Amino acid sequence: MAISFREFPWYIQALIFVALAVVVIGLGIYLPVSPVAAKRAEVTQLHDQSAALDQEVAGLEVYERRYAEFNQEMNALHKELDNLQAIVPEDKQVDEFIRLLQGAAAASGVSIRTLTAQQVVSHQYDYEMPFTITVDGPYFNVVDFFSRLSRLSRIINVGDLSLAGVDPAKNGKYAMRPGTSVTGSCTVVTFFTNPEQGQAGAAGGAGSGPAGTHAAPKPAAPPAPQKTVD
Repeated sequence: MAISFREFPWYIQALIFVALAVVVIGLGIYLPVSPVAAKRAEVTQLHDQSAALDQEVAGLEVYERRYAEFNQEMNALHKELDNLQAIVPEDKQVDEFIRLLQGAAAASGVSIRTLTAQQVVSHQYDYEMPFTITVDGPYFNVVDFFSRLSRLSRIINVGDLSLAGVDPAKNGKYAMRPGTSVTGSCTVVTFFTNPEQGQAGAAGGAGSGPAGTHAAPKPAAPPAPQKTVD
């Protein structure tokens, strides 16, 4: 005679319900076609992607920590470049160069009588722009003038210096300053790095002189020429 489920004791019924629940849950979790299994696979994939992103972020944190250092290096390089361009500018800047000469002369109390541009000379890393000038004034003022040239921000070399005494009473060509005792001539040379202007200067000079050889293109990272006063 068959026994009805309701005739089982209550605790047997409870055990049967628990067993059925476990079976249903197990089928829902472990069957490949079940929604729970699909969600578990999706969660596992997302976890793997998160781990990969964490590793990538950890690698990028090194660059984040060095970002401030890179900025400081870039600022230092920009300042160094600005200083180098002040010492040896890219363009000729003839007007600015003449203003520097006139400013040094006025500060020293001497007079620049003539300024004649000579032919641009090409070097490996830069271009030489010479001028012939004549100056007069008191001797120590002339010495101070050349000293000031050596302290200017732009490199200015002085060569072929020739000084001679003057007699202001007998020299009616210029109205000389009181105390003028010497007159002299010299070659002042400054530099620039622009190859286009260097080629133009070599072809026709910087205002005078015969045609020269065209300059080669400017190489990278040119060293600045040294400032000298002969």
